[in-house]
Amino acid sequence: MGLFNVRVYGLLFDSQNRLLVSDERIKGKLYTKLPGGGLEFGEGTRDCLKREFLEETGLEVSVLEHIYTTDFFQISAFNPSHQIISIYYKVSCSEPILLDTKSTPFDFRADQLVDTQKDAEIFRWVPYHQLHPNIFSLPIDKIVIEKLLNNLTK
Repeated sequence: MGLFNVRVYGLLFDSQNRLLVSDERIKGKLYTKLPGGGLEFGEGTRDCLKREFLEETGLEVSVLEHIYTTDFFQISAFNPSHQIISIYYKVSCSEPILLDTKSTPFDFRADQLVDTQKDAEIFRWVPYHQLHPNIFSLPIDKIVIEKLLNNLTK
């Protein structure tokens, strides 16, 4: 019997209307995705997103409005016995966003390049006018960006 894997992601725009994205190497493969992660048992979706942002970026975010929840069957890219349910929110950061970011996709630090099978993550800002679903690797992220660009979520 398959399992459900609930993921929670955030759309964070800075003062220059750029979206924060995560470039990651997971199990040796490269992915561009929105920041966020897995819901833990006993945790609400908003608390999960706050925790994930703090763990991944060091940023304390406020969770704003709900954007989208997966409404179709999606198999996990990492485990074919898991069905993914992804929940997306807009988030904001009241403090100045002090985050080490790159301008080139997958521009990992030297220490992250030593073992190419080890997971790695960097962040970068994508200007709103450069956003396109094809930038993203995960199918649900692509749908959310398409909705964003069609002003269904903005």
